[in-house]
Amino acid sequence: MRIWLLIIAGALGLTTLPNLFSTEPVKQTPKRPVTDEYQGGLKVQDDYQWLEKDDDPAVKAWSDAQNQRTRKYLDQLPDRVAIEKQLTDWYAKTSPSYSGIVSRPGILFAFKFQPPKQQQMLVTLSSADDLKSEKVVLDPNKLDPTGKTAIDWFVPSRDSKYVAMSISQGGSEDGTLRIYETATGKALKDSVAHVQYPTAGGSAAWNADGTGIYYTRFPRKGERPDADLNFYQQVYFHKVGTNDAEDTYSIGKDFPRIAEINLQASHDGEYILATVANGDGGDFAHYLLGPEGDWKQLTQFSDQIKSVRLGRDNALYLLSRADAPRGKILRVSLDGPELANATTIVAAGEAVIQFIEPTGDALYLGDLLGGPSQIRRVGLDGKNETIVPIPQISAVTEMESLEDNSLLFRDVSYTEPAAWFHLGGNEPPKKTVLVNNSPVSFADIEVSREMATSKDGTKVPLNILRKKGTKLDGNNPALLYGYGGYSLSMQPNFDFVRRLWFDRGGVYVVANIRGGGEFGEEWHKAGNLTKKQNVFDDFAASAEYLIKEKWTRPEKLAILGGSNGGLLMGAMLTQHPALVRAVVSAVGIYDMLRVELAPNGAFNVTEFGTVKDPDQFKALYAYSPYHHVNGGTKYPSILFMTGANDGRVAPYHSRKMLARLSEANKSDNPILLRTSASSGHGIGTALSERIKQLADQYSFFFAQLGMVRPD
Repeated sequence: MRIWLLIIAGALGLTTLPNLFSTEPVKQTPKRPVTDEYQGGLKVQDDYQWLEKDDDPAVKAWSDAQNQRTRKYLDQLPDRVAIEKQLTDWYAKTSPSYSGIVSRPGILFAFKFQPPKQQQMLVTLSSADDLKSEKVVLDPNKLDPTGKTAIDWFVPSRDSKYVAMSISQGGSEDGTLRIYETATGKALKDSVAHVQYPTAGGSAAWNADGTGIYYTRFPRKGERPDADLNFYQQVYFHKVGTNDAEDTYSIGKDFPRIAEINLQASHDGEYILATVANGDGGDFAHYLLGPEGDWKQLTQFSDQIKSVRLGRDNALYLLSRADAPRGKILRVSLDGPELANATTIVAAGEAVIQFIEPTGDALYLGDLLGGPSQIRRVGLDGKNETIVPIPQISAVTEMESLEDNSLLFRDVSYTEPAAWFHLGGNEPPKKTVLVNNSPVSFADIEVSREMATSKDGTKVPLNILRKKGTKLDGNNPALLYGYGGYSLSMQPNFDFVRRLWFDRGGVYVVANIRGGGEFGEEWHKAGNLTKKQNVFDDFAASAEYLIKEKWTRPEKLAILGGSNGGLLMGAMLTQHPALVRAVVSAVGIYDMLRVELAPNGAFNVTEFGTVKDPDQFKALYAYSPYHHVNGGTKYPSILFMTGANDGRVAPYHSRKMLARLSEANKSDNPILLRTSASSGHGIGTALSERIKQLADQYSFFFAQLGMVRPD
């Protein structure tokens, strides 16, 4: 009966299906009021703070009950089983995907993801045009058939004899450093725990002769208080074949508590560069270890140097945003590596310089043009600039220089899967055999970029994907996606799963809102700290634009976001509850007054602000979604998704938000919480679990918007 009612509703254009898919009555979550005092003695009552305790049996029982309620709702949806089967079939038909390519003399290392395998593996190739040369170094799927073991990152030695990897379980991103022989895939006895964690990530860099490796490490128990064991990241040196108890400290004791260290070795291995982020706000300091064995500070957080690359010509290349929000390139010799000695070789322009890739005879610049990419090639002196031809409205996501001074880069668009291209000198780029193939065609899909106007008059780009011939009559289901933070740009990307949406007449929209880096550092800074409300205003304006231009209407509009984008979802549903029909919010942040108390939350202070600062507290409290849930409000349908092993955003945010919304909601719309026991923030999640999450997400949207396939 239900499937026919859904088909009838879809045919009639109905979008509200009252009582069609029933949810169990919401049991009132017990209130245990706690009062916290903030700036100026302001007292804030929190009825659900008890839900923050992950290991409390009462919290576990509450969470299990919510999961059961959610499963009963989602599993009754007529599309749910078919969607999971369809996605499983599609993933099984996809070609292998190669990413993270690292070049060494005569060999390439790369991640290879080949569904239906659960996790990506590490392979080597002799070139990007010789698939027959491929060899597997490590396949985590063989280590762990459950699919819960993942490679976080890898770094080969300069001679390619060894490759070091961080390996973690269950989506935790809590990585252990292991070393493998490249030729045989044999694991050495070397093992170092806690080199990687969601708070500050992790990295490593080999010394010149491959006898040892510099790596990031968090404190061991007893070295610092338990509350600091996921902070104070430092660099140590490990000699291959020894016990990690013999490893020696290298640098980091004077770094901030929320330091995030990334290590990079020069082409010859004689220099090690440490890039140190001050939390997640986008400020960096840089330190250089030379052949003499001493670390030297190159830049400070205030210098606005966003990236440094070690060239092959005894020089450092620096991406600076000092007095250049869209970026300029500086060069300084390793003979006198001081910022005061640097000279500008590429001046700031309209394009936002995103990254630099030096070869032996040129610099390749990856630019952003408001979302889409551009590649420029310049000489090592910054002269003789040329634009490299790449597909329009596409994104260059990776670059890697080769030993012959040529370049590999990965490009993707909204309608074409990713492919690796080879670029030599001034020749046009040539597509390699490392090309993704989609199990479905997007030949009938078109993309346009349009501009919404935000509350303060700022123009916000929208990337609108839809079937050719879609009518602007207000009847199209539309899904609006956004992020808006950390200077992360929403660039073109290909996702064949969207075929589910297009086949049911849906319009898919990506908003380039402030907080991202699409238009440089000014765009980012206009959406962080005390200006975070601009992000939410931009997204609301995007939704209003889609309605005004008759792409859709509120009853047909859904929104989607995760992590910082989950905060965006929380702000939207509390500030504009009548603007959308359905919301899926994954691993989101909702209680902005307590977020910094969690380990990774402290790293976010440089992006969001802190309750300890009067102005920042005022801004945080003004938009904190958890504190703006109002009783008697008719809220849209909401599906919260979180992972029990999430070290980036504490799962309690979703629990508390669900509890408060369930009490306040006066509509008949379902408000649900899905907690995955086998995943974290999303990184390292097994393919089977990813498919289940997608099936839940899309079947939820389809039910709320009354979307059915034409057949």
